[in-house]
Amino acid sequence: MTKMNRETVIAEALGLLDEVGLDAVSTRRLAKRLGVEQPSLYWYFRTKRELLAAMAEAAMAPHATAPLPTPDDDWRAWFLDNTRSFRRTLLMRRDGARLHAGSTPTGDLDRIRRKMGFLVASGVPERDAQMAMLAASRFTVGSVLEEQADTGPGGSTDLPADMPPIDHDSAFEAGLTLILDGLAHRAGVQGTPVGE
Repeated sequence: MTKMNRETVIAEALGLLDEVGLDAVSTRRLAKRLGVEQPSLYWYFRTKRELLAAMAEAAMAPHATAPLPTPDDDWRAWFLDNTRSFRRTLLMRRDGARLHAGSTPTGDLDRIRRKMGFLVASGVPERDAQMAMLAASRFTVGSVLEEQADTGPGGSTDLPADMPPIDHDSAFEAGLTLILDGLAHRAGVQGTPVGE
């Protein structure tokens, strides 16, 4: 048995999530996976809610450790890259969007402030920057929720026969472009960055 610590418990819980999905994750199953008695998990997490919050934070590590913007970055290209990074990270885990939904990014607050500061320094009005970041985040979570729930043949559930299957990548990019174009319009900038 591997020496148990908080990080091991979280890593095994994420492994369990990938195997069985969020609805089937339980402290009983996790304890069995770790080869321990269920009450020993309470040494690290008093409640399942605390465990899920820690899992959500750990699952976001690839996005949370991505490079922050620099003053020389084009804010529009950065906005697209940042939102795409968030989506990729949510898609890395089975039920990643469900795990993340409703979580509070307590460990990420300084990074969020720096990202907001970058947008404002780039000429985006502060309130618009806040609302665009929130809209992009919620749009991304919703998009990934739909994508991860989409289990029908050809990738689309319950579509009429005369409707083409949903291309999740294209749908995400189209929605993200609309958010960016709206933000650019509010900031008085025309067009999306070259190469996008």
